[in-house]
Amino acid sequence: MQLAFVLYKYFPFGGLQRDFMRIALECQKRGHQIRVYTLIWEGDIPPGFEVLVAPVKAIFNHRRNEKLSAWMAADLAKRPVDRLIGFNKMPGLDVYYAADGCFEDKAQTLRGGLYRRWGRYRHFAEYERAVFAKDAHTEVLMISEVQQPLFIKHYGTPVERFHLLPPGISQDRRAPANASEIRAEFRKEFNLGDNDLLLVQIGSGFKTKGVDRSLKALAALPSALRKRTRLMVIGQDDPKVFQLQSATLGLGDQVQFLKGRSDIPRFLLGADLLIHPAYNENTGTVLLEALVAGLPVLVSKVCGYAHYIAEADSGLVLDEPFEQEQLNGYLQRMLEDQQARASWSRNGLAFAETADLYSMPQHAADVILGQESA
Repeated sequence: MQLAFVLYKYFPFGGLQRDFMRIALECQKRGHQIRVYTLIWEGDIPPGFEVLVAPVKAIFNHRRNEKLSAWMAADLAKRPVDRLIGFNKMPGLDVYYAADGCFEDKAQTLRGGLYRRWGRYRHFAEYERAVFAKDAHTEVLMISEVQQPLFIKHYGTPVERFHLLPPGISQDRRAPANASEIRAEFRKEFNLGDNDLLLVQIGSGFKTKGVDRSLKALAALPSALRKRTRLMVIGQDDPKVFQLQSATLGLGDQVQFLKGRSDIPRFLLGADLLIHPAYNENTGTVLLEALVAGLPVLVSKVCGYAHYIAEADSGLVLDEPFEQEQLNGYLQRMLEDQQARASWSRNGLAFAETADLYSMPQHAADVILGQESA
């Protein structure tokens, strides 16, 4: 089969982008041809992939999206494919990978009436409707059980068009046999002593991920505990606002901001805690990556994968609605209790042995290739 994938932007460190790559590679591994349409491509192109970067420009993102759709449709008319798989919502898709939550629900519950008069709203509402409308034909790959009822509520989407996928954690995130050696080398490289504590927060989009909440919680620790605790924030985003907040809170050199990188497993093994108090998060792949590495997790309940942390007993899940005081207290508790951290770590590693946290690309490929009916 000739398959075409479309996503607005590819870069190696985004969660959606990594999912796209693993699914596309799985389809290629099964003998199918891969074509990709995108607005931006950063990083290497896998052998055998045909990547087409749309030569379109616009002041507003939604206009640029529309131009990509038109440009892609013109190319597909000349060079048809067997399946069109989208990782962003848009018309004409055979299969959609639902990395994002329900736009219409957010527009109605979090925005005022004036917002729904803007061209931006009309664009995203129309593109979402094209995927989820009752009479549409797009098959939907769901990665969050929480969102499915919202799409059905707003669009009446037939339930048989939804395909719930297991998580797709890469096996290289699991703690290897020499995990303790990797941890020791990592902590030596970053000048972390035996009594020092390292928090990591990993993910692009610092505002959405709740980096401001993490900084407040770090600043609220008792003085002695705070002085031996460091926070590394890793992801593709502009850290200036949060660097200013960090300085205002008097955190000084205790906080580092690092760009997205390919050696995340080292950080998961070298740290003492993953903190992830996101404002919203459809899934939160990094939560499971920490779990399978044996790193305890402190996470907000709104994250789609937070329930795995509770099921595995591999950390603490904040209540909803979020309260900063609870985050502050939980962080202090987790950092002070070394025995509890060791227990959460063991629990996560044990859960990783038995739970299906890895087969998302295979299940997604089954749906795309028509080898699964439900």
